[in-house]
Amino acid sequence: MTSHAGSILLVDDHEPTVLGLSQLLQSENYRVFATTVGSDAVQLARDHSPDAVLLDVMMPGVSGVSVCAELKQHVTTRLIPVVLMSGAKERETRIAGLAAGADDFVTKPVDTEELGLRLRSLVRLKRTMNELESAETLFLALGRMIEARDPYTEGHCERLARYAAMLGDSLGLDSGQIDTLYRGAFLHDLGKIAIPDRVLLKRSRFTPREYALMKRHPIIGEELCRTVRSFDTVCPIVRHHHERLDGQGYPDGLVGDAIPQLAQIVTIVDVFDALTTHRPYRKAMSTARALATMRAEARGGGYSQELVERFAALPVIASMRRGRPLQ
Repeated sequence: MTSHAGSILLVDDHEPTVLGLSQLLQSENYRVFATTVGSDAVQLARDHSPDAVLLDVMMPGVSGVSVCAELKQHVTTRLIPVVLMSGAKERETRIAGLAAGADDFVTKPVDTEELGLRLRSLVRLKRTMNELESAETLFLALGRMIEARDPYTEGHCERLARYAAMLGDSLGLDSGQIDTLYRGAFLHDLGKIAIPDRVLLKRSRFTPREYALMKRHPIIGEELCRTVRSFDTVCPIVRHHHERLDGQGYPDGLVGDAIPQLAQIVTIVDVFDALTTHRPYRKAMSTARALATMRAEARGGGYSQELVERFAALPVIASMRRGRPLQ
């Protein structure tokens, strides 16, 4: 059986247009979901998750621009490409459509060859995005699986991601960098998936050989992340979150500013969470003692003193110093 070229949600209040375009799209092997009511479009998109939405701009009641804006605002539909159909002279409406997040336009009366080319391109894009989303979901699940192997690290990924995002925000980083920080902190230990339990869960000091194996997890994590294109920006965090400014870290022994700033941020929050979490070989430190330990390491050249102080000044950390748990 031939697979479908993709699925299209068609929205137009003119029934003959819906009938004609449906027949055209079906002849091109698309599955078609159609409605003549703009207010039904968003629910249909949520129900069927089409590869693209072909949407008339001028409709009674809820306009195509409003439908487009709602689709782009909802987390489950915002990545679905939207093609608006409008008259050649509807310039203001086209501008409004762009502002609402429309991905493309076709002019009425529709040039069927042009429409076919535009839809094929957008369906390819949507399927690529689906693959990326699936890969990201898998990797985030792997992060939780690694954490679940050791009861002492429960919640570690989420805490680090939140701490890192907070610290990045306090430093004035842009939203893209903060998103990278969040994902990089969540995935920083991804490479531990390749470390055997006898090493990862060992309750006594590592042998030199075991320590050498453990020190490979940033390299393994980076290699895994490089298989997902959308993770390109998190790779430096995953590889370098165990580096130290004095060159005594691993895996590359980087010194000073050679360590990416985002990796340095994740290092700070990782060290803090490790110090304030119970381990089989030691009890958790208090927030005040952990910060004192980190400040001493920073003065010795291991970490950025500025980042340690910025982290200590975060309201959530100040609250923890006063004995209030993280919410």
